[in-house]
Amino acid sequence: MAGWTCRILLQKGARLLSRRAVTESPSQIIACARTVKTTTWFEEHLTKGNQEYMRKITAEEYRKLTADRLNPLKDEPWPRQQWTEGSKRVGLVAVKLGMVPVWTKTGERHVATMLQVQDCHVIKYISKDENDGDTAALLVGGKNVSPFYRTESQMEIFRNAGVPPKQKLTSFRVSDNAIIKPGTPLYAAHFRPGQYVDVTARTIGKGFQGVMKRWGFKGQPATHGQTKTHRRPGASGPGGDPARVWKGKKMPGKMGNVNRTAHGLKIWRVNTKYNVLYVNGSVPGHRNCLVKIKDTILPNHRLLTPPFPTYFTEEEEELAEDLYDESLFVHTEPSLALT
Repeated sequence: MAGWTCRILLQKGARLLSRRAVTESPSQIIACARTVKTTTWFEEHLTKGNQEYMRKITAEEYRKLTADRLNPLKDEPWPRQQWTEGSKRVGLVAVKLGMVPVWTKTGERHVATMLQVQDCHVIKYISKDENDGDTAALLVGGKNVSPFYRTESQMEIFRNAGVPPKQKLTSFRVSDNAIIKPGTPLYAAHFRPGQYVDVTARTIGKGFQGVMKRWGFKGQPATHGQTKTHRRPGASGPGGDPARVWKGKKMPGKMGNVNRTAHGLKIWRVNTKYNVLYVNGSVPGHRNCLVKIKDTILPNHRLLTPPFPTYFTEEEEELAEDLYDESLFVHTEPSLALT
């Protein structure tokens, strides 16, 4: 919603007056300024139904921009090459939804994290010279956002790609044979069940914490003469010889809110209808945060025949709604059969 902030200026002619001068001569009250607390302007003084209608109209307008002349995909497609050993594919930007349990056919229970790929597109191609001189890169964006959140220079990048503005932009290093044309949509079928991925996200910020929570210290005794030292770190170690505290000493400080990568997470299931990946284990970040997914760097967990350079819906065969790992138990299938 929007609020009103009244800025009162006392003025006589073109000269501002002091408080003493105000009491001596008449003045004018001017400039009642409007302060917008949200950047979504159409939510002001509208009913819930009208807000949903405005969002729908805005989404349709973005789709028309994507399908019309602003879309670079209307031109000739870029040549595609075959996958070779050592090729680096592009990754995805997804939203962390939550965690669910899954079971294997042998009865083992695992916990999986659901990652939904929302409005993921290739935004820009960064050549080898522009990147670092070693490998090329692709700029990928995920989750559409209001244009008010982006500057004019950033909006120019999205206009050139023919896609709506994105909430998160990240780059992926790719090999020369895995280059994708800007404006190409990316789907969850880019990864397949049984594949291992690396997920990068920003951890949950915990603020300033002590050594027991931050580093897992045991703490000091609760009794036997201890006074107000139960959760304190104790001595810092070095004595009079170094006369200082060593760098990297585990001490109280700010915890969390840093980038972390979980390596070698197996994909149990891929939902192609809603673009949801079921990844084994926990993933850094809070719920509804945006994460970065790419092929794992672990040498013994790489998929030999991935969709290369990505999955194209208009050229490849139509996939099933749910793709499962061969060892995963599917609840829709019968577990017992009478003969």
